[in-house]
Amino acid sequence: MEFQKELDARGLNCPLPILKAKKALAELQSGEILRIMATDPGSVRDFQAFAKQTGNTLLSHAQYGMEFVFLMQRK
Repeated sequence: MEFQKELDARGLNCPLPILKAKKALAELQSGEILRIMATDPGSVRDFQAFAKQTGNTLLSHAQYGMEFVFLMQRK
């Protein structure tokens, strides 16, 4: 899937991936997509909750080894 911005949050622990994603999403226009790469296992739960709280859409999440990739669309 095509995305407009990419955030590398690998090596960061909660809450830093969420805080950095929030800042990156603020720089996007409505409907644009942010790709986030993280290594914190809690990030799956965190990004699901973040999407519900903010109204942004978590389009997908996948795990590749110890790395998690999320696609989030700005509301």
